[in-house]
Amino acid sequence: MRRNIEAAGSASGRAERSGQRAPRSLGTGRLLLLPVLLLLVLALGACSKNSVLSTNADDGPGTNTVPWDYRIQEGEVGDLIGSDMTVLPDNELLPNDNNYATGQKVWTLQYMNAELTTDEEGRNDVRLSGWTTLKSYPDEAAAMADLENLKVSVTTDIDVVGVYKTEYNGETRNFAVLELPSGNRMKQPVDEGRYGKLKDAKTASVVLEEVHDFADYDLAYAKFRGWAK
Repeated sequence: MRRNIEAAGSASGRAERSGQRAPRSLGTGRLLLLPVLLLLVLALGACSKNSVLSTNADDGPGTNTVPWDYRIQEGEVGDLIGSDMTVLPDNELLPNDNNYATGQKVWTLQYMNAELTTDEEGRNDVRLSGWTTLKSYPDEAAAMADLENLKVSVTTDIDVVGVYKTEYNGETRNFAVLELPSGNRMKQPVDEGRYGKLKDAKTASVVLEEVHDFADYDLAYAKFRGWAK
């Protein structure tokens, strides 16, 4: 397109030098180019936006916030403040949705997220948040039911990037580098037997823990939890 514009400009210059008026179609061509250029700008702008739903290292370096962990804490209702309550021992202020009374036992679901910064080689720098209380429950069974839905154990095959050995204080250490479903790479110490199994392997059977976001269940992050066999 640029070559066409330059060629048209050269033709216009030659026409002016020869005393002839440049064709009026050139101005019309410039007007026609504007919508095309505008569409290109919009398309490039859309491609440059990174979705937080993607933690794939293949997308290149970047930072994503992912769900990292949940836990259940036992507490006791402290002060009632309007429609809210404090939960001891940390005096966290929560909505008193279940009409709890002072001194009543409650269980709370707490959440932690992580900010992952991925470099060009797929390695992560992880920054963990503090614990945030999401919800209260009148009994432990109800709390555990939610927890089991948010932290799901799965067995699957993942890619083996490779294995390597290092020496430290005269001792040899073996490591395996694995690629998680998110595209991020991690390393795990392995014994000599597993080192031999993985040395020429393309995949390995592992146990992963899928941690789902409380507000958006489709947003999940898989963490290595051990070898399946």
